[in-house]
Amino acid sequence: MFALFGPIDSISRFMDAGGPVLWLILCLSVLLWSLIIERYWYIYKVHPGVLRNLVEQFSNYSGSSTWHEDRVREAIVSQVGLNLSKSLMLIRTLIMLCPLLGLLGTVTGMIHVFDVVAITGTGNAKEMASGISMATIPTMAGLVTALSGYYFSIRLKQHANREKMLTADLIKE
Repeated sequence: MFALFGPIDSISRFMDAGGPVLWLILCLSVLLWSLIIERYWYIYKVHPGVLRNLVEQFSNYSGSSTWHEDRVREAIVSQVGLNLSKSLMLIRTLIMLCPLLGLLGTVTGMIHVFDVVAITGTGNAKEMASGISMATIPTMAGLVTALSGYYFSIRLKQHANREKMLTADLIKE
């Protein structure tokens, strides 16, 4: 049981060393990854059933003219595209915010260092190191979150485009 408290204590110390901005980056990254996981869940688990239903509805559609069929086909493809790209803009926005929050952490950490230097001079190395940690850890966390999230957002966009094209090809037949 006591072995569990070691990693929790280490994480807590790491978060405290990064300052309050690191907590904000953590919340942002949890939201980001929740959205990314939800999109993958939709693409691989929900979308095939939705697509099957739409194709079945279209095959049962007997429009009065070719023009009407084309409009229904376009509406289905458009709806599939909207469903697949839902939340992608929010994911991209969160990705853009991560490095900016890391920069905010850098600025607040450096302000802490300058405050220490102004009050105690350069003799308090422990407090100065604390400020430098507060400056570098959020920057690293923001960049790591943004880079990994960016990779998966590109993949999600590619999946959405590919599925939209496959849908268009599927209902042409």
